[in-house]
Amino acid sequence: MKKLVKTLLIAGALTAAGFTAMAQSQDGMAGHMDHGRMDPAKMEQMVSQHLADFKAKLKLAPAQEGAWTTFAAAMKPNTANMSKRPDRAEMEKLPLPERIDKMRALRKEHMASMEANMDKRDEAIKTFYAVLTPEQKKIAEAEHNKMMAHRPGMGPDKAAPAKQ
Repeated sequence: MKKLVKTLLIAGALTAAGFTAMAQSQDGMAGHMDHGRMDPAKMEQMVSQHLADFKAKLKLAPAQEGAWTTFAAAMKPNTANMSKRPDRAEMEKLPLPERIDKMRALRKEHMASMEANMDKRDEAIKTFYAVLTPEQKKIAEAEHNKMMAHRPGMGPDKAAPAKQ
C-alpha cells in the first residue's frame, strides 16, 4: 500500500512539474504566438528577413531580378488562412454531430488551401531554380537543406543531400 501511495505521489509531482514547464515555455512564446499560432505579422517579417538574406547570398544578376520577384511573392506566407477560425459562440450552439461536420468541412477547406499554396511555392521554386547559375544552385541547395534540418522529423541526417 505504501509503495502505491509513493508511486502516485511521484507521478503527481512529475505531472505538476510537466504542466509548470509547459506553461512557462508558452509564456516565453507569448510575443510570437497566439493560442498556439504564430502572429501573422511576425511570420511575414521573419520570411521577409529570410528572403533578403537568401537574395544577398545569391548575388543575383540584373537579368534574374524578374524571376526573383515572382519567387519571393510566392514564398510569402498566406496569412489570411492563419487567422480564419470558426466563431466559438456559434459552434457551441450546434449539436455535437453538426459541430463535428462543420469542423471537418473547415479542416478540409484549410488543408486544400494549404496544399494549393504548397504547390504554388513548389512551382515557383522550380522556375526560379532554373534561372540560377551553377554556383547559385549550390547556395540554394545548401539553404534548402539547412531549412529542412530545422523541421520536425527532418534532422540533419534526414535532409536530402546537396546535389553535386
